[in-house]
Amino acid sequence: MLRYFQALMPREEKFFDLFNRHARILVEGAIALRDLLEGGEGVQQACARIVTHENEADAIAREVLLGVRRSFITPFDRGDIKELIGLLDDSIDQMQKTAKAITLFEVDRFELSMRQMADIILRCAELTVEAVELLGTMRENSGRINAIAEEITRLEEQADELNDAGIKALYLAHKNGDAMGYIVGSEIFRHLEKVVDRFEDVANRISGIVIEQV
Repeated sequence: MLRYFQALMPREEKFFDLFNRHARILVEGAIALRDLLEGGEGVQQACARIVTHENEADAIAREVLLGVRRSFITPFDRGDIKELIGLLDDSIDQMQKTAKAITLFEVDRFELSMRQMADIILRCAELTVEAVELLGTMRENSGRINAIAEEITRLEEQADELNDAGIKALYLAHKNGDAMGYIVGSEIFRHLEKVVDRFEDVANRISGIVIEQV
């Protein structure tokens, strides 16, 4: 009965637009991160792009939180709205932390497995855009949203495997000499793994919202 009543009430549809805008920025951030991990002379420019995208995403997140406080009717639970935008923002924040670590350690050459993890991050971002775009019609598209969440989980597992293999390769390459090379490389792997983890958090929260609403 409560869901029927909610369906009849007018809703603040602006939240869906804000979610969509934020998710699209995640894709732009992921593209910049992938470009960053190509290494070479473009590293600093790619880092700057990630920072710019992170600032854009922060502005949208603040707009969502302000809208929650000012809106009488929201499309779904206020707590879920705040948690979802927070998790979306955590994803771009972690990309920015990755870029910051790379800048700090002045790295401009990256392992193949790092670039492969960047490809996974970009794919997760693209899937997140699709899932977020379906939130406004979640009752009709719950099956597809759940399938997206499952695919992101599979990608997270692939990223874990790449992370483990990459750290093992670093150890074998540096165990007889360059300890700092191992430390820096493993730190970059750790940050990349966290980016993928944040996307899985988003997927799980979206699935939870669908379960609550459908």
